[in-house]
Amino acid sequence: MKKLLLPITAFLLLACHNDMDDTGPENGNNTGETPGETVVDYRQEMRQLVISISQKGKASNGNFAVIPQNGIELLTNDGDPFGSINTPYLNAIDGHGQEDLLYGYDSDDVATPSDETDYLMEFLDRSKEFGKTILVTDYCTTESKVTDSYTRNEDNGYISLAAPQRELNAIPGQAPHNENANDINHLSDAKNFLYLINPENFATKQDFITAVSVTNYDVVLMDMFLGGESFTQQEITQLKTKANGGVRMVICYMSIGEAEDYRYYWQSGWTTGTPEWLEAENPSWAGNYTVQYWNDEWKNIIYNTPDSYLDKILNTGFNGVYLDIIEAFEYFEQ
Repeated sequence: MKKLLLPITAFLLLACHNDMDDTGPENGNNTGETPGETVVDYRQEMRQLVISISQKGKASNGNFAVIPQNGIELLTNDGDPFGSINTPYLNAIDGHGQEDLLYGYDSDDVATPSDETDYLMEFLDRSKEFGKTILVTDYCTTESKVTDSYTRNEDNGYISLAAPQRELNAIPGQAPHNENANDINHLSDAKNFLYLINPENFATKQDFITAVSVTNYDVVLMDMFLGGESFTQQEITQLKTKANGGVRMVICYMSIGEAEDYRYYWQSGWTTGTPEWLEAENPSWAGNYTVQYWNDEWKNIIYNTPDSYLDKILNTGFNGVYLDIIEAFEYFEQ
């Protein structure tokens, strides 16, 4: 889900640099560090967070898919689409998610400016050349624009969804583009996907399961929780079969660049600056707070403890994670 980030506020202080085995000019260390000053390489710290999530996920399940959404500039060491590839990051992921490639950048159901589309595609095509699956979410509802979105994304070698709601709370009325009965055992097998991370229109988990189970989407991107209650391993297993009998992948959404005050980990009394790694609330999405994602306490929540968010996802039987707010590095670089 696209979330606009606040500009960095004046009170932000430089944080200590840690857990950086791969820093250096060849790995995107573009912080402008001066002698005697300790700074954070925000891009490399985000790469390293994704890499650490991937390492743990794939150690548990070799086919566990890791898909970062947006923040595509992390693909190259210098953030230039034609720069050298950051190989450890590339090797850690299975695909890239990209919102608003053709529609929705400025406003839903409005064509994205061509220069922005061209810029993003320069990165996406390089990722695709290395065998990564590109998942595009366009936000459009006009029939001609929906058709155009599917046609052009397919021509570009991407799989896509024309999402009818920015809130990602609805299943499109039409059948999946490139609907098929194939078994989807790897992300590269997929020909379409459903992005349904906001279950507000479903009263119960069973209502959600029933609605999704009658579809033939190859990949379902969903939240782990509905109404504060986690889906169970048995329920996720139910969702892994398409209506036509084919096997599909069920992938869990997880925000790693923002903390959300409706999550199980949120504690009473938390607010901007308390804990110290919790930054300003996102003005576009209430209850979402930018985090200093390189902080050890945040890492412990996300992946680095036996009861982390990632462990819950793995234990529930999801086929992978869809990682959001990858572009949080932009907030700190401003």
